[in-house]
Amino acid sequence: MKIRQISIFLENSSGRLAEVTRVLKDGGVNLRAIMIADTADFGILRVIADDPEKAERILAAANFTTKATEVLAVTISDKVGSLAEVLHIFEENGINIEYLYAALDKVGETAVVIFKVEDLEKGLAVVEAHGLNDSIRF
Repeated sequence: MKIRQISIFLENSSGRLAEVTRVLKDGGVNLRAIMIADTADFGILRVIADDPEKAERILAAANFTTKATEVLAVTISDKVGSLAEVLHIFEENGINIEYLYAALDKVGETAVVIFKVEDLEKGLAVVEAHGLNDSIRF
């Protein structure tokens, strides 16, 4: 399933991450997935929100710099080797993965992994062909 990810660019300073989450909380936005990558000077917080358009408006009003990107949400079994199986499917189909991270909640006996892939439409076709997004609730 294609979903909207919001990247939030932050100075690498104490309290900035707390500030972002506080702004989203005060705006009534629930986070479904979250990851952060950082360097010495700045960080990129990537989130999947229950209402991405609302989250973007709230963040803009609070003067945060954001960028929206389409990513894939993929359902995998919550068992040993499931991620390796999905990665093998992507490898066999020539899907280049730029990065991935896991969602915060499980769906039954499955987990949800977020994939940023080089060719979104090709990746989506592979995901759908292999039934990897059957029970996603984002």
